[in-house]
Amino acid sequence: MTETETNTYDVVVLGAGPVGENVADRTRAAGLTTAVVESELVGGECSYWACMPSKALLRPVLAQADARRLPGLAEAVRGPLDTPAVLARRNWFTGDWTDDGQVEWIKSIGADLYRGHGRLTGPREVTVGDTVLTARHAVAVATGTRAALPDLPGLAEVRPWTSRDATSAQSAPGRLVVVGGGVVATEMATAWQALGSQVTLLVRGKGLLDRMEPFAGELVAEALTEAGADVRTGTSVASVSRVDGTVVVVTDTGERIEADEILFATGRAPRTDDIGLETVGLTPGSWLSVDDSLRVDGTDWLYAVGDINHRALLTHQGKYQARIAGAAIAARAAGTDLAENAPWSAYAATADHESVPQVVFTDPEAAAVGLSLTEAEAAGHRVRAVDVDLSSVSGAGLYGEDYKGRARMIVDLDEEILRGVTFVGPGLGELIHSATIAVVGQVPIARLWHAVPSYPTLSEVWLRLLEAYRDN
Repeated sequence: MTETETNTYDVVVLGAGPVGENVADRTRAAGLTTAVVESELVGGECSYWACMPSKALLRPVLAQADARRLPGLAEAVRGPLDTPAVLARRNWFTGDWTDDGQVEWIKSIGADLYRGHGRLTGPREVTVGDTVLTARHAVAVATGTRAALPDLPGLAEVRPWTSRDATSAQSAPGRLVVVGGGVVATEMATAWQALGSQVTLLVRGKGLLDRMEPFAGELVAEALTEAGADVRTGTSVASVSRVDGTVVVVTDTGERIEADEILFATGRAPRTDDIGLETVGLTPGSWLSVDDSLRVDGTDWLYAVGDINHRALLTHQGKYQARIAGAAIAARAAGTDLAENAPWSAYAATADHESVPQVVFTDPEAAAVGLSLTEAEAAGHRVRAVDVDLSSVSGAGLYGEDYKGRARMIVDLDEEILRGVTFVGPGLGELIHSATIAVVGQVPIARLWHAVPSYPTLSEVWLRLLEAYRDN
């Protein structure tokens, strides 16, 4: 019989992706002993199968697209991308799917790493193999999500790509069907079309990026089509099979499409099905509901941080939550009463509600923060949408010939502040943080007039937006 070892810490973190790492960093900085448990690679989904590899694939695509907009440079980049070189650079950014550097970082902050599948086995208790970890103050669950596949007969036999396969493939398939219209679908369609695949994008809804302003998806769809992709909206997959290595897709209209691979980018599911939630009175496989300090409802010791709480499925927002959770755990461990935890305090993830930023690294880039027009109106705000065509900005013309882009700000007419901002256009992803500051800081429109954009830059779009609000 194997003897069980029991180790006690102040905090146990289940999951060593960016979110779990940030929780551990904050609790260790507060002087709390911390154990981190990971069943896969330390660094998690973002480092190996999502943010880093996908953006490594997309950066050459966007750089080439920008170069092709510039006379004097366009002719030099007319040829195809060097796909093996792009994939090799992507491999470097993932560390060739080894986590030695991330493991060293865990050690450098003074946390202890336990490799293996960790499960809750009772309040303040996580079991990893033959080791039981008990937590004096808190257990933080940061196990993230996995790709959710549709319920199609025989899908497993087809061996479809998920987002992990799309970001780690070592060669470009000749023909690739992408199912979905969200961020993963549009980014991977952009990347693989440029890397040599003939992409067919099947979107069940009316357009792409349906969580953003409608014009964002329209501009991205137009660019994908111009790049050679076949974009089909209002199209569902009725069946899929693999015959002699070829994927055969039949749509809801009976059309037959053949491909070498098929990627389903149709949503995410929480990785909470086998982490012992039932031992603490929670439902396996469920999203975990939390308060603004990220503590699971109905508990005084369990925290759910990052994607699994379903507040904002974005790495940067999960890391933000981790910083808040780490601060809250440390404060409560020191005896601080957070019962009157105020919005925007060091212990409240207030930005999750109406101030979440996101960049979609397609060509053109789509970036947004806060509420869309539809969301703002549904929330009961009296608002006005102010739109500007980027062709009116001098910096856009300098950025590239025939620049196409659009910006929108949602103005709260009662408070004269911004509820949301959306930018779509080449190079605009870097502008979204200025919008985030304006939304989070609730900067009055009157004060924004004094934030003078440098000329001639793309940021001059701010002046054009303010002028459009004033004059119309």
